[in-house]
Amino acid sequence: MNYRMLVLDMDDTLLTDDHKISERNRDLLLKAQEKGVKVVLASGRPTPAMVGYAKELQLDRFGSYIISFNGAVITDMSNNQQIFERTLTTEEVHSLHDFSLMHNVHIITYSNKGIISESESEFINIEKNLTGLPLNLVPSFKDEVNEPTVKCILLDDPERLKGVERVLKSERKDLSVAFSKPFFLEVMPQGIDKAASIEVLAKKLNIAQEQIIAVGNAGNDLSMIEYAGLGVWVDNVTPELRDRADFIVASNMNDGVAEVVERFLLN
Repeated sequence: MNYRMLVLDMDDTLLTDDHKISERNRDLLLKAQEKGVKVVLASGRPTPAMVGYAKELQLDRFGSYIISFNGAVITDMSNNQQIFERTLTTEEVHSLHDFSLMHNVHIITYSNKGIISESESEFINIEKNLTGLPLNLVPSFKDEVNEPTVKCILLDDPERLKGVERVLKSERKDLSVAFSKPFFLEVMPQGIDKAASIEVLAKKLNIAQEQIIAVGNAGNDLSMIEYAGLGVWVDNVTPELRDRADFIVASNMNDGVAEVVERFLLN
């Protein structure tokens, strides 16, 4: 198969545990782009927390794209312009805040100020450190969030959050819900996930579904793994998802992405 697009999750897939792109991954991704393959980063991260990595991979030079906020935003790196955005309504965000209070879990969202929360926790600190965005503690989440936003995250201990996920999915069929980490339950507008945005981008670029490779490791990657012509997990995939891809490569700490490039794009 002549694969023309490689879509990569970032955290725990492309990035090492210390949030870096290994030299081998970087070098082979540059070689793939020199052959004409579109390399697309697709992450739950906010856009500003992805741009530096995109520039390291020279996506701007090769005219490629990033998919941020778990599919809610697509940005053209050649000109830093958004070509797609879907948001939760203010009412949906407020209702999610009510839900978080009812189930005693933390909730965050984003604005031009950074991360917005009215509570602190070790899990919110993880998001702060991952994204490099400032944490803005506010006295009233609802008063602060008074316009549409791209997504919310519910955060808590993984075992408790599994139960919260079941309730939210049963009660709110109007939302898209997926884990990006065991303690991050991502909530997006209905119909928004990584696969939906990849489809938008593939149609724009006239790339067929079967010409796409997607690589990930977690629940919020499952839609793109199943959508792509070739869906690949890195070896550190969430265990219950292990049999849901076409192929498994080495872990994020052992250059699994480079293995994909060598096996399917450069040979």
